[in-house]
Amino acid sequence: MNLENNLNNLNRDEFISLFRVIFEKTQWIAEKLFELKPFKDKNDLINKMIQIYESSSKNETLNILKAHPKLAVEKNLTKHSNQEQSLANLKSCTQKEFDEFIKLNNEYEKKFDFPFIIAVKGKDKIEILNNFRQRINNNVKFEFKESKKQVKKIALFRLDELFTK
Repeated sequence: MNLENNLNNLNRDEFISLFRVIFEKTQWIAEKLFELKPFKDKNDLINKMIQIYESSSKNETLNILKAHPKLAVEKNLTKHSNQEQSLANLKSCTQKEFDEFIKLNNEYEKKFDFPFIIAVKGKDKIEILNNFRQRINNNVKFEFKESKKQVKKIALFRLDELFTK
């Protein structure tokens, strides 16, 4: 089945099942998106989904950020997060790297009140660790914006993957 040609034929359950994973554990975006049918094409759907996300309240955005797993240390991952972290070699950290991820995750979450978020696709664990070490020094306002931008990147990667299956 070509997803793009069948977007408007999906029933509510099928639609939500497919799109609820785009934003980590955030089904309400898929539910709102379903109400915007019909879509002209996949780009129309993607633009509308991103618009829902970008127009969400600060509190809604914070809940989306908090739904993301802690990098390298979280055990209860969604299928997408598990695959993304595995491809970035976050599942094969040395003990020293793992300990640093634990320390950074704890410090970051204490400082910002949400987990460190980075679109890991195309990155390796060293690049991610270096990014983590730098971003932990940012202020809350900057990091909130940066994390929101990273969530959008993750969503776009996931949408691209969904449409290229």
